Amino acid sequence: MTSSNVLGMELWVCRMGVVDYRDALDLQERTREARQAGAIPDVMLLLEHPPTYTRGRRAGDGELPLGEDWYRDRGIEIVDVRRGGKVTYHGPGQLVGYPIVGVDDVLAYVRTLENGLVAALHAEGLSAARSRPQDGPDYTGVWVAERKIASIGVHVRRGVAAHGFAVNVDNDLEPFRWIVPCGLAGVHMTSVAAETGRPGPLMACFARRVAFAVASALGRRQRLVSPARLRAALEAAAQPTAA
Repeated sequence: MTSSNVLGMELWVCRMGVVDYRDALDLQERTREARQAGAIPDVMLLLEHPPTYTRGRRAGDGELPLGEDWYRDRGIEIVDVRRGGKVTYHGPGQLVGYPIVGVDDVLAYVRTLENGLVAALHAEGLSAARSRPQDGPDYTGVWVAERKIASIGVHVRRGVAAHGFAVNVDNDLEPFRWIVPCGLAGVHMTSVAAETGRPGPLMACFARRVAFAVASALGRRQRLVSPARLRAALEAAAQPTAA
């Protein structure tokens, strides 16, 4: 088997810890450029963010009803992003996944992410389900009954996706109540901790479940790589080639 075939079967999974949202945006773009160049295989970044509201391309007026200054006074950053979807919240205790992967069919890819997250949540003993096509794009994500536990928003350029998913694990859910999450007035957000009643921290175990389940859904074999290993690969990919 050639090295290119091995790379095509792998999903590099990199646990990053807590990363500033804008720093994560930069890392995603550098990773996507290396993936588009064929210098690295598919990659999934798993991390957490400091308190941040993000507004996707479909965000509308009124989804931050208390005014931007009110949120910033409470230490929550606001960032406009190119992913699909509307307004959502990120914070410590929420698992954020950024798969930087080759994509042919965007809708099928979103459904694949949903399936992977459903499998991981089932392994936690939760009866989760993905969105139904008849519910429309605003309901994209994963639900436990009528409660939303995971959000998905992706951006595909030159055949490679960025952005991804966010699963509430044992994070504070109160900041969701200060916005119109995902543009759905009255939606109730939930978490693994809230649904199971298990005390935290739950992140380390759940992140391993998600890495395995999403890699399996994508038809990839996960390979754990360190942040240092990933950055070294990105630096090598960015070096100009000799004439």
